Amino acid sequence: MPKIDLDFVEKLTLQERADLVSGKDFWFTAKVSGVDKMMMTDGPSGLRKQEQTGDALGINNSVDAVCFPSSALTASSFDDQMLYQLGEHLGIAANAEHIGVLLGPGVNIKRSPLAGRNFEYFAEEPLLAGRMGVAYVKGVQSKGVGVSVKHFAANNRENQRFTSSSNVDERALREVYLAQFEQIVKKAHPATIMCSYNRLNGTLNSQNQRLLTDILRNEWGFAGVVMSDWGAVADHVAAIKAGLDLEMPGKGAVSSKEIIAAVNEGRLEESTLNRSALRVLKMAAKYSQTNQPAVTYDKREQHEFARQAADDGIVLLKNEGNLLPLSAEESLAIIGELAEKPRYEGGGSSHVNAHNVVTPLAAAPANSAYAPGYSLSGDQVDPGAALELAKEKDIVIFFAGFPEEMETEGFDKQTIDLPTDQVALLDEILKVNSRVIVVLQNGSVVAMPWANRVPAIVETYLAGEAVGEATWDILTGAVNPSGKLAESFPLRLADNPTYGTFDANHDNENYYEGIFVGYRYYDLHQLPVRFPFGHGLSYTKFAYRDLQIVEKADHVQLSFKVKNIGVRAGKDVPQVYVGNRASRVEVPVWTLAQFNKVALQAGEEKTVTMDLSRRAFSWYNAAEQRWEADNGTYEIAVGHSSRDLVLISSFDLTIGVDPLAKITGETYVGELLAMKSQKVTAALKKAGMMAIIKQAIATPDAAAIFNNIPLRSLTMTGIKHEQIANFLRDVND
Repeated sequence: MPKIDLDFVEKLTLQERADLVSGKDFWFTAKVSGVDKMMMTDGPSGLRKQEQTGDALGINNSVDAVCFPSSALTASSFDDQMLYQLGEHLGIAANAEHIGVLLGPGVNIKRSPLAGRNFEYFAEEPLLAGRMGVAYVKGVQSKGVGVSVKHFAANNRENQRFTSSSNVDERALREVYLAQFEQIVKKAHPATIMCSYNRLNGTLNSQNQRLLTDILRNEWGFAGVVMSDWGAVADHVAAIKAGLDLEMPGKGAVSSKEIIAAVNEGRLEESTLNRSALRVLKMAAKYSQTNQPAVTYDKREQHEFARQAADDGIVLLKNEGNLLPLSAEESLAIIGELAEKPRYEGGGSSHVNAHNVVTPLAAAPANSAYAPGYSLSGDQVDPGAALELAKEKDIVIFFAGFPEEMETEGFDKQTIDLPTDQVALLDEILKVNSRVIVVLQNGSVVAMPWANRVPAIVETYLAGEAVGEATWDILTGAVNPSGKLAESFPLRLADNPTYGTFDANHDNENYYEGIFVGYRYYDLHQLPVRFPFGHGLSYTKFAYRDLQIVEKADHVQLSFKVKNIGVRAGKDVPQVYVGNRASRVEVPVWTLAQFNKVALQAGEEKTVTMDLSRRAFSWYNAAEQRWEADNGTYEIAVGHSSRDLVLISSFDLTIGVDPLAKITGETYVGELLAMKSQKVTAALKKAGMMAIIKQAIATPDAAAIFNNIPLRSLTMTGIKHEQIANFLRDVND
């Protein structure tokens, strides 16, 4: 292969360079002299390589491939190592199918529970989404296969996704919607980033220079290819200028002609075209496997890993009276058509032609009997047989969830309620048997007005092709559950921060809630939730103690002890939250700052050590265009979830910046006195102001008023303008 550099690109014909910046045959880059084409395919949860290369929408069957759990479930593992291994398995499969770049993972934030594609995304929390994304990307790329991290950026609704504008303030954009992309770019170096369909604050993302060049490349140092989502480019020339390298899937000869015409007419610099063509060539040269020899891989082993991955993520939401794990002596009624026809994968680009689907019914133990009770297709089903079965058996396992037509790529949901026939049947069953375990199959948040009447609830999300085996692993106790929710479950839809505004405007999606997304919103408004972010039970118990916090030169180190105080081995996810009590801006009550998954035998205790960087204490100062960690008081909490914080300790950060580094006429008296600075006191005395201030704040009522006056307005108290000017000069010297 020739050396791929700018000299090589400049020797290509203008036609060849124009060809390189637009896709060919839906899934390939263009072939040019000396460099073969490269294939890419969907595959966040398993390969969706189409048997016919022109089948962009997946109308025909894709190749046989193992279907792994959806990102909604894998993120619930809170397990970096498992996500890395998932990436490795996907990379192995991609190699076997000659795939150069895998289109995934999706890392957009779960802003609204109605967003139709939430099943394909990791979390409502950018730190968690970023950590999972970093591990996934590193795993795939360790096998010589590139990835395309998507959808960049603020793609949080499906309706009108090609044209709507996500209107979000700069601080929320940086802290919530870009933070996970930044983490992945800097730590995992993905081969490509896929820009999303939507506009961001009025500018189409495919031609958003600030997003694609100023932030992604110049700030974060991204060196790979920026490609479009399929059909996202409205103006190819404007997109290339803004920093897009590859239009997918391309418009055939039209795409090349428009680029050639733009160069010939002086509307596009050749150097700009050459830059993008070089990036695409480097990607194709590195990852193309078109002419590689055929290889095989062990799909049985991959299926077994899919089962383990589901085991690691399934969340035990409720287990009143320790109804779970099941006893082999008790008879079981399995009710719900989802047991026989499970919802185990997402639709659209996430759909996989699964290798070996094992249904919950097929994997059920011998001491069970089945009745569908309801129909996913909406056909009338007599619930009588299900109710009779519920009466006869000791325990009911009720499978409930959303049919695929309720949540998939391309449109948003209208409700988070389960179908009415499922809820009605559950109500009737509870009248004849109170020992009911609800097993959920869903892509995102479910409203559960019935939760208080059900003793046990298990969240399996979309668990992949081993859904049946993994479900019973958890129910029987063969595996001790360790999943934690990566999103908050509100009591009702109306409680969520986007209620009433999400999808309300045809052309604009306005992010009125700012930084207060998910648990940050519920904490701020002190709203009760059904199940909080980070929640998940185990068949054992874990205790935390001895939190130690030490400030180092450039980070804060903390350690604490975790002990398994139950009678069986299990895995725990201690979560560390930071409460900013120092900054003079609105901040969340708590923000997830670190987590770790720890395996412990019964009675075993381990010391967990974590480092918190300055970023963990920072907020984005839009006025200064920088991240700012303010010195002052912070709280650090260790807990089982965002609402179950066990250890809380306060400490003073000193490795940041002083929020009152420069004192001005706008500084308030109360802020000045709160600094307790000897320099401030000396300057006040020298200026002849201290005695007047002390007299003015002698009583609590007077102090409350006087402390809320800026320095420049102290002239109304008899302090002269010259005194204030002298004080400011001395204190800032």
